[in-house]
Amino acid sequence: MGDRREELRQRREHIEAMGGDKRIQRQHEMGKWTARERIQYLLDSDSFEEIGAHVTHRGTRFGMAGADAPADGVVTGFGRIHGRPVYVFAQDFTVLGGSLGEMHAAKIQRVQDLALKSGVPIIGLNDSGGARIQEGVDALNGYGEIFKRNTWASGVIPQITVIMGPSAGGAVYSPALTDVIIMVRQTGQMFITGPQVIQAVTGENVTAEALGGADTHLKRSGVAHLAANNDAEALDMVKAVLDYLPQNWLEEPPVLDSGDPLDRADASLASVIPDDPNKPYDVIGIVKSVLDHGDFFELQKGYADNLVVGLGRIGGRPAGIVANQPRVLAGTLDINASDKLARFVRLCDAFNIPVVTLVDTPGYLPGTGQEYGGIIRHGAKVLYAYAEATVPKVTLILRKAYGGAYLAMCSRSLGADLVMAWPTAEIAVMGPDGAANIIFRREIEASDTPVETKAAKAEEYRQEFANPYVAASHGYIDAVIDPVETRARLARALMVLYNKHDDRPKKHHGNMPV
Repeated sequence: MGDRREELRQRREHIEAMGGDKRIQRQHEMGKWTARERIQYLLDSDSFEEIGAHVTHRGTRFGMAGADAPADGVVTGFGRIHGRPVYVFAQDFTVLGGSLGEMHAAKIQRVQDLALKSGVPIIGLNDSGGARIQEGVDALNGYGEIFKRNTWASGVIPQITVIMGPSAGGAVYSPALTDVIIMVRQTGQMFITGPQVIQAVTGENVTAEALGGADTHLKRSGVAHLAANNDAEALDMVKAVLDYLPQNWLEEPPVLDSGDPLDRADASLASVIPDDPNKPYDVIGIVKSVLDHGDFFELQKGYADNLVVGLGRIGGRPAGIVANQPRVLAGTLDINASDKLARFVRLCDAFNIPVVTLVDTPGYLPGTGQEYGGIIRHGAKVLYAYAEATVPKVTLILRKAYGGAYLAMCSRSLGADLVMAWPTAEIAVMGPDGAANIIFRREIEASDTPVETKAAKAEEYRQEFANPYVAASHGYIDAVIDPVETRARLARALMVLYNKHDDRPKKHHGNMPV
């Protein structure tokens, strides 16, 4: 028995060494931790249980026969984060560049299956050179099996991906199928085709970081939700995201005792909306005012900043926040903002997180670029996401709510459970200037002073509709509230809706515009 225990010890020691000291040192020189170091930092102390440590490749061609690949380049298992169970897999670049082969993929599939059956979140730490070329179609099949499981798990358990190294070609589609993508600056990159291929095919010269780095995907493509400066910061973000999410779709998100009074008033909100209806302001101040201790975990910051989305707590319970941002493009909805909004609302709806929508938008962004780019199709995603969602939905109209954008931003007709408005709310088919041009066109054209006449007619329209009381009189607004009381009123609304239940027609699934 002693000899066999010693053999086990030696095997474990070899596996835990992964690619060996030199490759680990190289990993550290690049500013990256190894897979085991990342898992140790991410999970609660002494909670990790490894699965499949002794698995290795079965390749025999192109120099793979006898090639040493401890754990086949990926560490898999389960543990706890803040006491809650999670599954995790972490690719290790020190072993065959973290490349994915048949058995490497099988290990990932194994924890995916277990996470789904157990109703437990799964976290993927990606650091891979891509498909293992020496294993050919077996490696490609491995990716396909992973993608399928990502899709099966979507909306059932939270799936979080951290891009901590290269991720190229087909490897990028698994992260894209997960709920939240976190990228590490300088070391994490994602792209379908790399810089060398692009240069050969199109003649373009671009670096890997500019092509697929964290800030590129956070601010330009919208693929990433968060960007970190190093491995530790990225893994801290994973922990922060999980604090707002339930274990699975059948459970409620975790509730914390924040100690922040629900009836806390904020006198500053009485003057946050400028007297000039065309003057911008920062909606983030309002968002933070209503959340517990002002803690707002913003997602996709830097992408489509005319719309703000993120997570916070009201009375200790998680809530998803959607808000137009008047400081950027006047808070209009465009293609990117529509995609950002729809994706976030569906995330909240999948995991039982109520949605609070703060509205101040003059409409959709006009222009040929938007029309040619399919704003109709992209805008329809917003309508679909809100109408489909069955979680509690509370809407607060701060100022402008015009036309189709009023409807899109979770109006009563689209399924809002409760709609409130500040006294500064303006609800109309369009803005006063545009309305005056249409309604009073002949009077303006016939006038000796058309500019003054137009201004007067626009003001007449504004007096009629630039208040919330017409909509309230028709039952489209449930309450006009004092801005100072916003936190308390939202908290009460969410509290009474906590156990709401909505039924939808039975079907295979809807055909969401994509």
